[in-house]
Amino acid sequence: MPHSLVPASLRYADQVVRSGSIQKAARELHVAASAINRQILQLEDELGTPLFERLPRGMRLTPSGEAVIAMVRRWRQDERQLAAEVRRLQGVHQGVVALAAMDSMSTGVLPRLVDDLSRSHPLISLSVELATPDDAEVSLMGGKADLAAIFNLAPRRELLVLWKEVLPLGCVVAPGHALAARGSVSLQQATAYPVALQSRAITIRRHLEAQYNWLFKEPRRFVESNSLQLVKQLAMGGQHVMFTSELDAAAELADGRLVFLPIRDRGAEPQAISVAVDAAHPPGPIVKLVAERLVAVLQESLEAARAARR
Repeated sequence: MPHSLVPASLRYADQVVRSGSIQKAARELHVAASAINRQILQLEDELGTPLFERLPRGMRLTPSGEAVIAMVRRWRQDERQLAAEVRRLQGVHQGVVALAAMDSMSTGVLPRLVDDLSRSHPLISLSVELATPDDAEVSLMGGKADLAAIFNLAPRRELLVLWKEVLPLGCVVAPGHALAARGSVSLQQATAYPVALQSRAITIRRHLEAQYNWLFKEPRRFVESNSLQLVKQLAMGGQHVMFTSELDAAAELADGRLVFLPIRDRGAEPQAISVAVDAAHPPGPIVKLVAERLVAVLQESLEAARAARR
């Protein structure tokens, strides 16, 4: 659709929230700051309540403002779906799908998904945000994402899970590591070696802390990082072990650069990967198509990683 169906005042208010100030929003939208301010003031006057607190260093939403912005983002998501549906009725698979995904998918799953869509549906574009599981969930419920692939998604009535796969918790090492030839390992065995840990923003790390807090009380050799790529590089270096799922290292497991060993400790709960949408906004045909291709690529990646163990 060449012009948005969402009123300019609402779009301007949403951009101010995203940018943090009217001046920054003006630069993003290529609109005069005075015009944005005027539209917001008029909107506040019509609603009879302030939407923002004007602070020396920016703008902060009031409770009324939060409700309005949540509505705006739902409307914008509906608008994208409407545009996709109109194109579908015209016989054209064309549109933009906003996808929230995990960092671990950036080197295997997502490039394959983009390549697949480029070949089979060249008029579909992806807007990909790499996020933590918590942030991906917020993006989905807030209307910022149309679709999300999230680790360890807790059941919520606000979210509709289209596909889910259970993933065993494991220890990942280089092929030449002393543990590599074992069929499985205990945490006690694994932590006899230097450990590369993901940050507390990742649910696997929080699970380890909750179930096996002794890992973090005793003096141990470990490196902690919010970069999964760094953690994997350390594991591939041959000295460190990492705790993760098969999907986090699917590409490296499939080509033999890493080896996955299930953890046999009692209470080692499996992880899960889910593809989900906002339950209040059933996915349109373009989102469904991208979701189907995403699930197919995820399944293929897991099959390739698991085949390497057999």
